[in-house]
Formats: sequence, C-alpha cells, structure tokens
Amino acid sequence: MNIEKLQNSDKLYLSGKDISRILSISLKSAQVTASRYVKEKRLVRLKRDIYIIPEKLKTISEEELFFISNLLQTPSYISLTTALSYYNLSTQQTPSFIEAIGLKRTISFGINDIEFNFIKIQKAFYFGFERNDNFFIASPIKALADSIYLTAIGKYNCDFDAIELEKFDKTELSNLLNSTNKATQNLWLKLIRNYKL
Repeated sequence: MNIEKLQNSDKLYLSGKDISRILSISLKSAQVTASRYVKEKRLVRLKRDIYIIPEKLKTISEEELFFISNLLQTPSYISLTTALSYYNLSTQQTPSFIEAIGLKRTISFGINDIEFNFIKIQKAFYFGFERNDNFFIASPIKALADSIYLTAIGKYNCDFDAIELEKFDKTELSNLLNSTNKATQNLWLKLIRNYKL
C-alpha cells in the first residue's frame, strides 16, 4: 500500500515532492493523494504542502518538536517556559505545549495532542537566540527576559516560582530589560525583591 511506503520514509516530514518521489507519481497526483490521506487521518497536515505521519508525532523527540515549531511559523524561536525547561532551569514541564516567539502573529496550532503556541514580539526585542542543531532557541537568559517582558505586558503568565532565578546573572538580565518598558522594569524589580536576588 502507498501509505506504507510513506510510513517507511526516514524523513521527519514529507512535502508534496517527497510524496511524488516515494510513490513514483506526478506532483499533482501526490497533492491529491496527500489531501485524501489527511481526510482519512493517515497524514497530518502541518502547513501548506508539509505533512507528517501521525505515528511519528507519538515518538518524536523534543528537538524534533522544536524544529516543527520553527517550521510552522518562520521566523520564530523556542522560548519562555519551554526553553527554560529544556535548559533544566524550570521545574515546570511542558512536553505537549511548545512555546515560541515569532514576528508574524500570536497564534496556536493544535496538531493531534500537541499545541504549538506563538507569541508575536516587537522586532526590536527579537534577538538573543541561537541555532541548536536544526532549530532556533532562545539563550537561557533571553528565555527568562522574554517571560518577564511578556508577563509584564499581559501577553503571558509565567510561574516564576518554578524558575531557578538565582542561576541567572542579575546585571546581564537588568541590561536586557532596560530597553523594554516601565512595566517590565517594575516587574523585574519586584522579582529581585521577592526572591532576594
């Protein structure tokens, strides 16, 4: 069966061209086949012309989920509690909830049992991330800065009790947050007082 050929592919996701090549059919036929398989729930559509086998989503690694997140909204980078948890700096685990910062729009994508959450940020604050293998992720200090900034402006609700705040450089964080706004700086000062940083 054709679906078995697709399931045996070692690719994380499949494009229309991949389906065309694997099944030895035209690109147009591949697109029709993909559409049919999505309706039959044999394929999951991630975005236009990008598909994944549902079984792969059940065994996918955290890093592969991060890659898919970057793919769903470009440009974007993993941040907030998701990044802090990845760096073992937060006790709050979010295995089925991937948080990212983007430039296009604030939106959530539910794909099977996994939710990909994107928060739009001002271009001036879109920095402080790096490429790790094949995905983009905030540095630990930028993930915390994003959490403080977005919580201060009411776009996020960070559980600061779950974060090991004492492991961060207070001066570096203050410098990062100085260019934001008064609400962010006030929240940071409150955190310094409350957690005796």
